[in-house]
Amino acid sequence: MQCPMDAAASGTSPVMQFHGIVDEPPSHSSPLHTALERSQRHCYGHETPGEFPLAVSPSIVLHVLSTCELDPKDLAALEATCTFFSKPANFEPNFALSLPEVAAFDMCHKRPMVKLMAQQEREQLKQRCGGSWKLVFKYIVARERNYSRIVAGPGHSIVVTTKGDAYSFGANCWGQLGLGDTEDRFKPCLIRSLQGIKITQAAVGSRQTMLVSDTGSVYAFGKGSFVWEELSDAADHITTPKIVESLKGVFVVQAAIGGYFSAFLSREGQVYTISWGRTERLGHSSDPSDVEPRLLSGPLEGVLVAQISAGNCYLLMLAYQPTGMSVYSVGCGLGGKLGHGCKNNKGTPKLIEHLLTLSFNPVSVAAGTWHAAALGDDGRVCTWGWGHTGCLGHGDEEYRVLPTVVQGLSNVKAVHVSTGEYTTFVVSDNGDTYSFGSAESLNIGFQEDEEAADDADFSTPSLVESLKVLNDKAVQISTTNSSYWLNSEMGYPHTFALMESGKLYAFGGGIKGQLGVKLSEGQERAQNPERVPIDLC
Repeated sequence: MQCPMDAAASGTSPVMQFHGIVDEPPSHSSPLHTALERSQRHCYGHETPGEFPLAVSPSIVLHVLSTCELDPKDLAALEATCTFFSKPANFEPNFALSLPEVAAFDMCHKRPMVKLMAQQEREQLKQRCGGSWKLVFKYIVARERNYSRIVAGPGHSIVVTTKGDAYSFGANCWGQLGLGDTEDRFKPCLIRSLQGIKITQAAVGSRQTMLVSDTGSVYAFGKGSFVWEELSDAADHITTPKIVESLKGVFVVQAAIGGYFSAFLSREGQVYTISWGRTERLGHSSDPSDVEPRLLSGPLEGVLVAQISAGNCYLLMLAYQPTGMSVYSVGCGLGGKLGHGCKNNKGTPKLIEHLLTLSFNPVSVAAGTWHAAALGDDGRVCTWGWGHTGCLGHGDEEYRVLPTVVQGLSNVKAVHVSTGEYTTFVVSDNGDTYSFGSAESLNIGFQEDEEAADDADFSTPSLVESLKVLNDKAVQISTTNSSYWLNSEMGYPHTFALMESGKLYAFGGGIKGQLGVKLSEGQERAQNPERVPIDLC
């Protein structure tokens, strides 16, 4: 199915009429009478005094609902608990729709992924989401909350601003910064060749980068073949962003890069992978050097996927249902990181059933290099896979073959989780950050000296004091998620912390400039958070 990929290639699209505020007609009454009437109408509507004047101007109410980007649950609650919001609103596109449903319709159609769809495609998406625009909006929000805009890659970093500009810095030996050369950068640099294109999401791998635009295009640069480096050569250097031609028939909303493969999520909720096929890998019997996107089907047939997350050799997929979410996994099962109660590989996606047993409704997944984590809608965090250095947070270094709730966070309501190589970060609803796992690279956020760190126990969640003292709430963490021994020449792993104020901080390894600040001569790591000079707003 051909989908518009760029503004230049999209051509014309149907004009969608949104619901503006309708001015009231002029009155021919006396000024005093008009003023009194307007006062009464604005205070009480046509109801008894003390009641909210919702019926006075539904257009204004709709405008508020649409522009405030209410949570889908709030829209559903309004419709379920108030007769005014449950009755037909008499607005296009369907006069029988309620105000919350029309508001959801408007908010969905403001997104390019829906706006650029044909009418039949929109209707198909609505039916797959459960038959209402509120449920479509719920699916879109579930997807958008998991966009990766700040990525701490192995040796280089990508930051995407709210305006859609992309900045890169760090190692650039393969052109992975997209700046037209192979020189390392020690401060954020705007990727000027992408100006005019709104970037919504970034994926970073070993010497390679992918950026997704709001019109569904994927731009790639760095290691050209996007497969294991042994299959590449110097001719594959791509130093400026280049559209991935093989994905031009797919409207992509998210990209992910693992150690052996790349994965892509389409706006229709389908998952495509490139490379590392064959039996018990990623489900398709292709050659390891294959660079054509292959659709993952099997158990995913008919399943609407909202998020993908790639570890070194496996893939997690967050699946959407109107009644709740679920998680599927595929790939290498060593250490139990697929979460199925065994260490076997899975060549086709399989539902992680144990999350249902735990009454755990996931809203986000994080595939670390060798271990995995999931965030629940109730604020609980589950981890599983290899437990080296205590990265699962259970007080030991044992592996777990089934998702296990982190009891050390029982008094914390988590809102964000991030995983790296034997490292896990959790952000709570009050903006505090907790971490557990490896501290040997100092990307874990502890500020003890190295000798003290060697003797410390990082197997249970601990508050990251160095972020706490900044007097700013953390909202998102990104930590290097790749094998250190395969990327050791890039320096130690590093971590970013995005704060509520919009400030970005970095700590960990920085010899290649990946922190966005230049370290002192002879210094390899930043133990305390360093402010990254970039405006994210």
